[in-house]
Amino acid sequence: MLTTMPTAVPASDTTPPQPESPRPRQYGKLWSSVKDVCDLLRVPAPHDVGDIRFQHMQFRARQRIHTIGQPFEMLYVVNSGFLKTVMIDELGNEQVLGFPMKGDMFGIDGIHRKQYGTETVALSNCDVILIPFKVLTGLGRSHPELEPSLYAVMSRELVREQGVVSTLGALSAEARVARFLVFLSDRFVEMGYSGTHFNLRMTRQEIGNYLGVSLETVSRALSAFDSIGLISVDQRAIVLHDLPAMRTLRRLPPSRVLVRSEATKAKRAADAE
Repeated sequence: MLTTMPTAVPASDTTPPQPESPRPRQYGKLWSSVKDVCDLLRVPAPHDVGDIRFQHMQFRARQRIHTIGQPFEMLYVVNSGFLKTVMIDELGNEQVLGFPMKGDMFGIDGIHRKQYGTETVALSNCDVILIPFKVLTGLGRSHPELEPSLYAVMSRELVREQGVVSTLGALSAEARVARFLVFLSDRFVEMGYSGTHFNLRMTRQEIGNYLGVSLETVSRALSAFDSIGLISVDQRAIVLHDLPAMRTLRRLPPSRVLVRSEATKAKRAADAE
């Protein structure tokens, strides 16, 4: 049986991960076949691939799956859980690039320079399938029908990122937050979960970083959406009441306090005349 082995060494259950360089934990031997991975990626599986299997690794929240500058050997597919992919500049400032979820492939940025240009961190306990790039390219050569599907998966991830950037660029800060909730809703539906009731796995700071707005703006927008009945917010629990309105929202309607204030100013100006 041909199997794939990760370069990371799983930590034992009795050894706590080190804060400086946390290691993934392995709970039993979990493996996925080529068909399992293709089903997860939503692409057709090739026939007669033999008994090739890919290993799973479990990570705890805030553990790193790969780091910037690490030699590229693996692509990764999310089997469960939530993660974030970030870039970090020379001053240590973090820029969130995306939030990989179930069925997403990440680590693609390492292909070009043979080392990862980003870092991916678990936001929750998660299960990740390790795909050695050499095995993947070998499958593409031996099964030509699989190669276009693999390119399509990689392209899908890039198109998704570009779509978010292009969509958010022309929107107000509040509309960006609304579109982000819609994006999460659509992703949860893809994964077979509720698109109207879900928990935010990322912090408001991480959402703001991703959207290019401040933490305060994210909090203020969520509170405003709640106050006008578009959503309900209970800490990280979100309920979407009017998804169509969230999809088309451009700016928040004026608050009642602001409307009353403007009306008072107009009345005073009229009386002064």
